Amino acid sequence: MRADRSRLPRIGPDPAFAFPEIVRHTLGNGLQVRTVEHTTVPVVTFVLLVDGGAAGDPRGREGLAAITADMVDEGTGGLTAIDVSDALARLGAVYDADVGADATTFMLMTLSRFAARGATLLADLVTRPALTEPDFSRVRQLRLDRLKQMKDLAPAVAERTFLRLMYGDHPYGHLAIGTADAVGATSRDEVEAFHRRTFRPRAATLVVAGAHTHAELLDIADRAFGAWPDEGGETPLPHAPIGNGARPGARIVIVPREGAAQSEMRIGHLAVARNTPSYHALLVMNAVLGGQFVSRVNMKLREEKGYTYGARTGFDWRRGIAPFYLQASVHTAATADAVRDSLAELDAIRGSRPASSEELELAKASLTRGYPRNFETAQQVARSVAQLALYGLPDTYFEEFVPTVHAVTVDEVSRVAQQYIDPARATTLVVGDHAAVSDPLGALGLGLPQVVPP
Repeated sequence: MRADRSRLPRIGPDPAFAFPEIVRHTLGNGLQVRTVEHTTVPVVTFVLLVDGGAAGDPRGREGLAAITADMVDEGTGGLTAIDVSDALARLGAVYDADVGADATTFMLMTLSRFAARGATLLADLVTRPALTEPDFSRVRQLRLDRLKQMKDLAPAVAERTFLRLMYGDHPYGHLAIGTADAVGATSRDEVEAFHRRTFRPRAATLVVAGAHTHAELLDIADRAFGAWPDEGGETPLPHAPIGNGARPGARIVIVPREGAAQSEMRIGHLAVARNTPSYHALLVMNAVLGGQFVSRVNMKLREEKGYTYGARTGFDWRRGIAPFYLQASVHTAATADAVRDSLAELDAIRGSRPASSEELELAKASLTRGYPRNFETAQQVARSVAQLALYGLPDTYFEEFVPTVHAVTVDEVSRVAQQYIDPARATTLVVGDHAAVSDPLGALGLGLPQVVPP
């Protein structure tokens, strides 16, 4: 039969998606281990999730968790930083560390035949880092240099200021990299103390995914991490409390960058925690509003008005309450108009122009078509399982994602938009030319713009 090329093929239902089986174990020292068999390629990925991220930074030592994570691969036992790099190279291993708001994640991927050696190296690095003074001084200086560079990057300034406006003194109110004053005042002894009280097996989860059986993966994990002592006398740093943070006193805030050709813009407010039952409806609503290229916000600001190369919306998910935000970089002369149009779009989806059935289907397709591609490699699988541990989600979450998204209705999208998106509560942050944008922004009727330093 010849194909009918006069019309597009009919789109059928999404095929059923089966996530690999997750088997849970607990080592004698209390470390939670989750194993996943993934035999497509002969590699094994280890992801260690340590319960303590940037929100665990003590007041005045913002950036301590990130410095500690950076120090992990700077040496262990008799190995220097160069020795560690050589050891990783000999294993053909890929190593990475990431500090989030709620947890710190370490990843090591290597060939299956080197899995035991890779696990041992990762365990040595994470549980017994050298933490020498020369290495610490070098890492701290690199971070201070990076913080200095970030002052010249409008997106970085906007991100840092936006968090401060959203959370105030709440533990979520700073970037993982911290501040120059806090990083400069941090000592090696403080890094050692943070590591001792935070890096504990009972406050961690190890995910092992790769081309071995569950029993073999568990044995590899136990041999490497089973001797990790649990310092029962120490109490890990508490999670950041779930609350509304600090409400800013002004609805428009300007960080001056005189002569800037563009304004870096953020509009948002605190919204909801990741474990909300409305999560899937919020994803669909956001896809309609600003989560994809053909979303309302991008079509308005980019395609219709020509203010920007791109605009998007989203939620910065975390265990505690997370902010909803709209982000765009717009031409300086269009700043006030872009703010007005953005607030109008936030308001419209709440009621005056709710999501249509066509928008709903397009949004669902953007979230579900190709969804299995997110789990093709052992690394993708291991990182995904670590997300389940981070947010306390069920092992069936990924298999249920597509049908749950497809079940979202127009009424649900309207409900979550009305409940969690409120332009009347939103703070607008503009990093740009104060002389050029202040008066137009003041004319929006949102109050007198407040000027804050970068």
